[in-house]
Amino acid sequence: MDLATLVGILGAFGFIIMAMILGGDIGMFVDVPSILIVFCGSLFVVLANFTLGQFFAVGKIVAKAFMFKIETPEELIQKIVEMADAARKGGFLALEEAEITNAFMQKGVDMLVDGHDVDVVRATLSKDISMTTQRHEFGASFFKALADVAPAMGMIGTLIGLVAMLSNMDDPKAIGPAMAVALLTTLYGAMLANVVALPIASKLLNRSNQEKLNQSLVLDGVLGIADGQNPRVIENLLKNYLSAGKRAVAESE
Repeated sequence: MDLATLVGILGAFGFIIMAMILGGDIGMFVDVPSILIVFCGSLFVVLANFTLGQFFAVGKIVAKAFMFKIETPEELIQKIVEMADAARKGGFLALEEAEITNAFMQKGVDMLVDGHDVDVVRATLSKDISMTTQRHEFGASFFKALADVAPAMGMIGTLIGLVAMLSNMDDPKAIGPAMAVALLTTLYGAMLANVVALPIASKLLNRSNQEKLNQSLVLDGVLGIADGQNPRVIENLLKNYLSAGKRAVAESE
């Protein structure tokens, strides 16, 4: 569970609701037609940008913003160095019994054990990285589209409310409440875009970058093993994937 995403979104809503309560009756911030226009309308507009299959697949994708488990680069480097050492001593077949939890690394090792050419291994794993990145970017693009549409739907709702208000100007006392209701759709659109959609889109891109970095690290490690490089050389190469601070710590150990 990624507490940062959950706490961030819930915390933002919490402060917004607190401000509503302190500003008066929270009931005046609730309007069902405005909710339907912004939330339901935005989803249907976003649906028009994608296929039905892509739209309904978003549920699995959004889960990665809240629940995501990934190995650290340090863990991957340690495992690759262990396998490089085993391969130098017993050949690629020695890797067959290695316990590997990373599916991408397992695929690369299986290809080495099966005797595939280095170029084939490189091309296959590189294609895997590319396709994985595209899938992740689709998830982010969905929520970016939602962030773009929600404020526009809020404005549409506000215009609908203003038209209704201006068509009934006989009662001056009703203008204020009618204006307040008209502005609620703009509020809902801004909240949906900035409190929900944009943070989730940014988190999914962050996840994508993390996984791409790890897969690139694994690719270089597997190719190093395939070339028969010294485990220490492979380790030094892969440490370039670490941040400067972590690299200094790793080199001091």
